[in-house]
Amino acid sequence: MRIAQVAPLFVPVPPREYGGTERIVHTLTQELVARGHEVTLFASAGSETSATLHSTSPTPLWESGADALAWHSVEVEDLVEQSGDFDVIHSHIDGLPWLAGERYKAPLVTTVHGRLDLPDQLVSISNAQRRPVEDLHLNWRATVYHGLDLENIYELGDGASGYLAFVSRLTPEKAPDLAIKVAIKAGMKIVVGGNVADTEKEYFESKVKPLLDHPLVEYVGELDDAGKNRVIGGASGFLVPIQWDEPFGLAFIEALATGTPIISCPRGSLPELIEDGRHGFLVSTEDELVDACRKVKTLDRAACRSWVLERYSPSQMAAGYERVYEGLIAEWRSEAGASASWASATATAEGETLTARAKAGTATETVADRPI
Repeated sequence: MRIAQVAPLFVPVPPREYGGTERIVHTLTQELVARGHEVTLFASAGSETSATLHSTSPTPLWESGADALAWHSVEVEDLVEQSGDFDVIHSHIDGLPWLAGERYKAPLVTTVHGRLDLPDQLVSISNAQRRPVEDLHLNWRATVYHGLDLENIYELGDGASGYLAFVSRLTPEKAPDLAIKVAIKAGMKIVVGGNVADTEKEYFESKVKPLLDHPLVEYVGELDDAGKNRVIGGASGFLVPIQWDEPFGLAFIEALATGTPIISCPRGSLPELIEDGRHGFLVSTEDELVDACRKVKTLDRAACRSWVLERYSPSQMAAGYERVYEGLIAEWRSEAGASASWASATATAEGETLTARAKAGTATETVADRPI
């Protein structure tokens, strides 16, 4: 298949630091190319891919500070112009491409990586992602779980250091302050890693930073893949007690790839991603979180790693999207064929009507010319 993958322009693909959506787009694109498809990646300059790269913005938008709406609008126009070169278009930039309507010459499918509020041909990244918008009756094509090259990025750690790890964005939704309080209450060291966005600095300064001076807390800042492999792999448990209905948590499958079990809350996609009591503990109260921290060492780390390598791999993700693409292309071609048949039938019917009218006119004239 000839496939267009459309990425956000904020950071390069793959991202050098934070950028969950871009990591997924990169992994999917690389796997589709490896499976023999002809793929074009629409992304910012500086992106690296084995596909054909179409760079709309000269630099990533988070580096340049350029207008995001303007540059993504340019990306959509480029996409419309080239749409006839593709069998299917797969967008990862939310609703903006939908505004082009029927100008596309190939079917468009969208994976929305966050909250949902608009209808189209949609792919959910978990069944939980659909729940907040069930009453909108959106056109869901499938649920396709994210996949990463976990087997080669992460190694099975032994968790021998015995501490807990929090490695994620330092936001209220991820609740690093709660994680620290739980670890202290459990009497266990916690290593905290993650980035602080400008919009979350007030939260970090008021809620998280005052807790970092505790002797059981070590703050290591934002980590790359090697750092996550080391920090999470050495932990006995991955403690990120989410306080929102997260559509898909990449951090959780990364932790399981190191063999480190999850300690969190039964919200969003988490009950789909893991089996409670086998790959971690999903509990609701602070005391239950403390208890989970104390018994997390009883879980089988090798089973945690095997679970995610099997379910959240690039090949599983690509196979899921291939099925979506094939269904869309078949429908697109069927509808195009039906439209062509209708147009042909209409033209034939109109031609026959004109012929009949012409014959009727000739017959009338002949009768009128006869002598009485």
